[in-house]
Formats: sequence, C-alpha cells, structure tokens
Amino acid sequence: MLLHIGAFHLDVDSQQTSPWHCLVPKTRVLCTLLLLFAIALTPNGRWWTWAIYAVGVGAIVLSSRATLSVLFKRVAVESVFIGVVLLGTLFRGGGAVLWQWGWLQVTTEGLWVLGSVTIKALLSLLLANVLVLTTSVPELLHALTVLRMPPLLVAILASMYRYIAVLVGEFQSMQRAALSRNLMGSQRWQRLVIGNMFGSLFIRTLERGERVHQAMLSRGYEGLPPTTTSPAGNQRDVVALTLTAVLTLLGQGIYLVSVV
Repeated sequence: MLLHIGAFHLDVDSQQTSPWHCLVPKTRVLCTLLLLFAIALTPNGRWWTWAIYAVGVGAIVLSSRATLSVLFKRVAVESVFIGVVLLGTLFRGGGAVLWQWGWLQVTTEGLWVLGSVTIKALLSLLLANVLVLTTSVPELLHALTVLRMPPLLVAILASMYRYIAVLVGEFQSMQRAALSRNLMGSQRWQRLVIGNMFGSLFIRTLERGERVHQAMLSRGYEGLPPTTTSPAGNQRDVVALTLTAVLTLLGQGIYLVSVV
C-alpha cells in the first residue's frame, strides 16, 4: 500500500527485565544525554575517543536487551534521511584531491569529515533508539519534566504522540476513498492525489486540533502536563551515572592528551 505507515509503537521493549530497565527513567535519560553530548561535541577525527564511546553504547545496547532487529531497522530508516546530508560532506574542499569529475571532487578532507560525522550519527541514533525502545512514552515525558525541561514543550510532545495515530487513521481513510474511486491508477494521478490529500489533511488537522483543545479546556486543562511523584533512584542509578561520567571524561581525556 502506498505510504503505508503501520502501527505506531515506540516503546517495544519497555516491559522487559534487564539491568538497563532497573534504572529509573530519569537516570536513563541522563546517561543518554551525557553520552550524546560527549559524542556530538568531540571534534572530527578523534577515532580513539569514539572507540571508547562505542564501547559504552554497545554496553547499553546489550544491557538493555533491546530487540536488535527492530533497533537496526529503525537506525537504517533514519540513516537514509541523514545520509542525504552526510553525502554533501564528501565533496567539500581541502586536502589532497583523490577523485574529480568536473566541479565534483573527493578530497582527503571530505573523507575525514564524512567518516567523523557518520560515526557521530550512528552512535547517536543507537543511543536515542535504545532509550525510546526501552522506556515507555509516559515515563519518558515524566522524566523530561523532572529534569526541568519546559513543561509546555513536554505537553506539545505528549499531544504529538497521543494524536499521531489519529492523523495516520485520517490519511488511511482518505487513501481508501481515493482507491475506491480509482484515482491511483497512474504515477501522475498518484502524485496529484497525494498532494491534495496532504493539503486536506493539514486543514483537517487544524480543525480537529481546535475541537480537541476546546474539549481539553472544558475538562480543566491548564496547558501543562499533570505532575506526579518521581520514583527515587537507588545505588544502581548512582553507579550507572558514575560509570557514564567516567567513560565520558576518559574519552575526552584521550582527546586532550592526543592534542597535547
């Protein structure tokens, strides 16, 4: 089926039992953010630093017992979109020219940057997907609230997750209506119909959003997510945060030593 989206499930492995699941959601988010910032802020070409971070990412993937097939499929789909941007770094100037065709050229500097950014993107995608796979959306949103993320932004994320299935259902009903009227027979008609469907879906989204918002206000909604008590961390959480911080500092230490 054209533009088939399927079931919208993020937290596939949130009910499993593992050392990663024993940590409170706040600790999982903090460990993920520490490693993400360390990976993203490391300058290009620091291969040994990324090797250390890759060990940490691999330990998180193994300890979480995430379904590897689902994890790698999601990373592969997301890499397609990132790959378009990554490919542009290959043709940047600087360094020795390895291949040239007209104004296109592949240089050592381009390969250097492409390899560095690819490793950063791959490690970051693995970390983010493990967090989403193993943590339920309500727990993840609550952890963001506890970590002092702007409540309005958390409310927007919660609404997006809550009503994305409604948008998928609207699109699929419009698609069935187009198929029943034999409007998807050729590639040209498919492009025209899908373009009109997206425009109509945008208008329907605005109208439905207004109705949903009015219904929420009539039931006492104040624009902020409800706050509940956060589960207290234990010794495992302290150990996990300490190990993550040590790993981060170790990687940065190797980077600083290589610079000196």
